[in-house]
Parts: sequence; structure tokens; C-alpha cells
Amino acid sequence: MMLMQKLSRPSALCRAFSTKMADTGIEMKADKVYESVSNYYGKVLSSSKDLKTSACTTSMRPSEEVIEALTRVPSTIKDRFYGCGTPLPQGITGLDLLDLGSGSGRDCYVAAAMVGPNGSVTGVDMTDEQLEVASKFVPEYMDTLGYKTSNLKFKKGYIEFLKDAGVEPESVDMVISNCVINLSPNKELVMKGVYEALREGGELYFSDVYCDRRLPEEVRNHDVMLGECLGGALYIEDFRRICQRVGFLDPRQLSIEPIEVNDPELKLLCGSANFYSITYRCFKLSNMETLCEDYGQVAYYKGTLPNNPNSYMLDDHHVFETGKPMLVCGNTASMVSETWMKEHFEVVKNNATRT
Repeated sequence: MMLMQKLSRPSALCRAFSTKMADTGIEMKADKVYESVSNYYGKVLSSSKDLKTSACTTSMRPSEEVIEALTRVPSTIKDRFYGCGTPLPQGITGLDLLDLGSGSGRDCYVAAAMVGPNGSVTGVDMTDEQLEVASKFVPEYMDTLGYKTSNLKFKKGYIEFLKDAGVEPESVDMVISNCVINLSPNKELVMKGVYEALREGGELYFSDVYCDRRLPEEVRNHDVMLGECLGGALYIEDFRRICQRVGFLDPRQLSIEPIEVNDPELKLLCGSANFYSITYRCFKLSNMETLCEDYGQVAYYKGTLPNNPNSYMLDDHHVFETGKPMLVCGNTASMVSETWMKEHFEVVKNNATRT
């Protein structure tokens, strides 16, 4: 997650952001949200040990491919990382990837190794200090990877306005984000921009913080709750509604972990609310439907994705065993046969009439 420094006065970018928010017709206290988070991560926290919840830490073990790539990432980049998941799928060689709220750039550096020299990685962040750290080690890292030309770059901008940051429509194959979208005062605008930036068949693969209910205003505006990624946590069902409004008609949950609130004062403030770190997969497919429909399709996993020779987990209710047929709905068939995964699957009886 991006670490933001305390700002003594609103920057030109921040003022432009506020103006754009006003243009959307939605009243948002954007400056207050960003100032609160900036202060928390710039002055209150000195390391992950200071966190009062488990929201901004990673407990699940990353894949072997990610672990190996992390060994080559400069220590300064890794030391300034806060995240709630590992939103990096395996087998993404050659893809053009975008990271929202890239912060110190840890996930971008790992992704640059995973996409290879024929792919590209772009990180977008709003903070000069973080962008300076992230960009500083790029030449050295390219030498470490043995790439003749750089496939990694960072851009300044807000994740709500990706085009203004230089991200053109239909220009990327995959968007990742690590515990950042919850910090946005307009999450629907973020999701809409992501959908526009993705090419057909592209995927939003990201981890973030969610809640099992809508939070009252005093919780949403609490400085520590905002900084701990809990104040901005979306009600899970509201997230699904946003997805469907912008075009991600069938968001798939990959993993879920409960978040522990350790501070007594915050526990009292949260009441009965339960928070979760969830990794979602959202696909941009023009033939996607809002419901799973049976078209008599069968999918076979070829066992060819890195470190997944025996099975592959598409989401929390689709685990494909290599060579074993699995009956799938039309949406699932499209996900594995019309996206970056298509080389690793075979779908039989595609485009059949509904049965």
C-alpha cells in the first residue's frame, strides 16, 4: 500500500483532484481523506509494528514465483511496503500491467520480473516521495534482471483519474492493487477507470479491505480507522453492485482472511462490524452475464501455468485438476478461454445455446 507523507499545504495535483471530484457531482471530502492518511503513514507509523490492526499486513504465503522475485527487489523498496495481500497471479509473462497506488513500488518490481522483458509494468501514485523512492532503483534492477531496456515505469497521478496520469483507454492487460482502493473517496470512479483502461479480456486482480456491513460516518471519518484501511472499507455487497454498474458483471472471490482489530478503543468503535482482506478477480469480457448460465460447456486445465502442474484455482469455488473435465458456466468458460489464461485451458462446446 502506498505510504504518504504529511503535506503542509494542498498541492496543485490535490487541488486539481478536488476540482475534478466536484465536477463529478459527488460531494467528497477528498482533501480531508488524503490529509488524514498522509499524516498517519507519514508521521504516526514508523513501521508495520505500529499498526493497530492486521489490515495492512500480509499473512498468506505468496507463490514460489513471487518469493523468488522478492529476493532480487532492493531492500529499501521492501522496507517501505504495507499491504493486505499478494495480488500477483502466476503465468503473466508478456502482459502489460498497471499497479494502482504503487507506493514504494514493491509489487511493481516483482511484476516486472514476472512479465519478462516483453511485458511492461506501470505504477501510478500520488506522492512525490514515494515515486522518488520507487524510481530510484529501476536502472539497477533492470541490470539485475538482465533486461536490455526497462519494462518498469512510475507515473504521478490519482487512481480516480488514470487517463490524466497518462494511462490510455484499453492499454493494459491486467490491473493490480494492494490495499489502496479502500482509501479512495470515490471507489466507483476508480473501478470505472480501471474498466476503461483494460483491453477486452483484461483482468483486475487485487486485494483490499471489506466489511460485512455499511459503516457509520464516525467510523468512516476516524483518522486511525482511515489510516488502518478500515474506515474506507466497502460493504461487500456494495462492492459487487459497483462492479456490475461499471461492467465487471461477475466478480470472483479468490481468497478471504479475517482482519484482527487489536486496539481496545478501535474495537469499541467498530462494534459488531467484521472486516476482511479479500482478493478479487474481475474480468472485462463483453459477453459476460450477471448470472452463471449453463451452456453445456466443459473446461480442461492443461497443467501449464508456472508452479501449478497438478491444479489451478480460478476462484474459491473453481479448482481445476489437470486433464480432468469440469462442467462450467458460460462466464467461467469465457474467463479461462478469452483472457490471458486461454493458452492454459481448453473449453469444449463453446458458444452453445443455453441448456
